[in-house]
Amino acid sequence: MKTYQIAVIPGDGIGPEVMREAVKVLNAVSALDGGFNFEFTEYPWGCEYYLKTGEMMPEDGLERLKGSDAILLGAVGYPGVPDHISLRGLLLKLRRGFDQYVNLRPVKLLEGAPCPLKNAGPEDIDMIFVRENSEGEYSGQGAWLYPDSPQEIVIQDAVFSRKGCERVIRYAYELARREGKTLTSISKGNALNYSMVFWDQVFEEVGRDYPDVETQSLLVDAAAMFMIKNPKRFQVVVTSNLFGDILTDLGASISGGMGLAAGANLDPERRYPSMFEPIHGSAPRMAGKGIANPLASIWAAGQLLDHLGYPQWYTRIVDTIEKMLKENNGLTKDLGGSASTSACGDAFVAMLSDRI
Repeated sequence: MKTYQIAVIPGDGIGPEVMREAVKVLNAVSALDGGFNFEFTEYPWGCEYYLKTGEMMPEDGLERLKGSDAILLGAVGYPGVPDHISLRGLLLKLRRGFDQYVNLRPVKLLEGAPCPLKNAGPEDIDMIFVRENSEGEYSGQGAWLYPDSPQEIVIQDAVFSRKGCERVIRYAYELARREGKTLTSISKGNALNYSMVFWDQVFEEVGRDYPDVETQSLLVDAAAMFMIKNPKRFQVVVTSNLFGDILTDLGASISGGMGLAAGANLDPERRYPSMFEPIHGSAPRMAGKGIANPLASIWAAGQLLDHLGYPQWYTRIVDTIEKMLKENNGLTKDLGGSASTSACGDAFVAMLSDRI
């Protein structure tokens, strides 16, 4: 039997609560499948760790995680620790240290999930975002000159390398070809006359190798408008770090809310462990109350299974989430139910078992 080593970083706020349910589901899947199991190693890194040690994770943190088959991350961020410290000291450090250059975010409206768009149904909202995850606008390059003076200047540089753009765009083309879907590139070449013109150029160059893939290119403002007015036009989407961050949150808002939004941080070459997370944040005001929605973390666990080579279990997990939504069974308050976090996880496991 194959045993997978999974690193679990529960993190901050509601992170530990929702991660317990993701682990619960993975153990249930391994028991139902019978062909593999998991060994989990938990790491207490995050903002509380920072307040005690002055660092979000230890200096040798990447070395400790390197031997894992995958990483589950709960949430990052808590009052008292500035967001730029918590983000760069853990999440971005992991993404860059393990070259997880693809952020894969499904934007899929399940039957029974709330949607603010009039006359939009599951057949209209079914897209997947391929977001560049290692450089771009979040590269962290720049300068802060003459602080606290009338001459104060802040410079924030975006870094777009040919390697960085080409590899994520090629990943998106491959995904679109494999799935038989259209591919949309989103940029802002009319205003960002270096970085986004370059992005558009690379998208066109790589596309010559994929004449069978139908493509379109949109400016980011137009893309945001069309995601609301006509979401059906989007299938596979590729975009930069910043635009992907913003548009996928918009996508979450039209496909059930942040409680159903999951993301994968992938090293497609599998040199390093990839990382899977709910993207709803740490929600510190909800922490410890047992009311957090764990379905996004469970969806992320499904992405982990897909990455490990079990796409059938990813499909079953998403189908089970949809069944819970349709039957209003075991849902937390944000989705109109009254279940606790752990009760929601228990209901999910029971329904998953019934499907086999």
